[in-house]
Amino acid sequence: MSYIGTPPSNAFTSLLKQDFSTSATTGYTLDHAVNNANDIALFINFVRQEPTAGYAASGTSLVLTSATASSDDMYCVYLGQALQTVNPANVSVGTAQLIDGAVTGVKASGINTPAFSARLGSSQVVGNNSATKLAFNTEDLDTNGAYDVSNYRFTVPSGQAGTYVFTLNTSANSASDFEPMYGAIFLNGAAIQYGYGRNEYYDSRNLTRQLVLSVGNYVEAYLYQNSGGNVTVQTDAATNNFSGYKLST
Repeated sequence: MSYIGTPPSNAFTSLLKQDFSTSATTGYTLDHAVNNANDIALFINFVRQEPTAGYAASGTSLVLTSATASSDDMYCVYLGQALQTVNPANVSVGTAQLIDGAVTGVKASGINTPAFSARLGSSQVVGNNSATKLAFNTEDLDTNGAYDVSNYRFTVPSGQAGTYVFTLNTSANSASDFEPMYGAIFLNGAAIQYGYGRNEYYDSRNLTRQLVLSVGNYVEAYLYQNSGGNVTVQTDAATNNFSGYKLST
């Protein structure tokens, strides 16, 4: 669609302002061309001047009715022009303006990142009386590429040492009634926390651990069970998942 005059803006905008270095004169030069005096709001010593009566403007020429003094403060705001910006002003957008999926891990950099979330791509059998690393090989989130789906571990990347929070949720069918199973979080190959749970033919455990980590430290999820036979960990993402994130500072 065509427009007469200044076309409407289709981006975030802010009105342009120009400050003048005053002297004993009536003539000044505008930074931006205008059609007439009504295209700017002119202020002298913080008092708005009346268009046409107090000044005339055309193109880049500004002519005052009365001369200014070098001590005067003078500026104008361009009412017919705006500076288009790519981004809205700081602290001007709330959650109501965001659609689902609008903020990616990259855009959220520095807000609880690095972060990851992984789940089982297929069911996994865990043998009796053994601690088995859980093969969380399907990522739902990995902001910094720090989770490895081939060895099922999160490694603190360069420049990202700090305090992290890890959560393990896991469940499995039990080979016999009321036999114990333990979910475990391992740091650098050693268990640091177990989560115990058991139920009739279906065991579950949920645990969360906060860790202060250095670059190169790695964290993994394990399951230990002593049911007397094999158990199977299913692919249900709601009950079998491993996630973590760095606390923002």
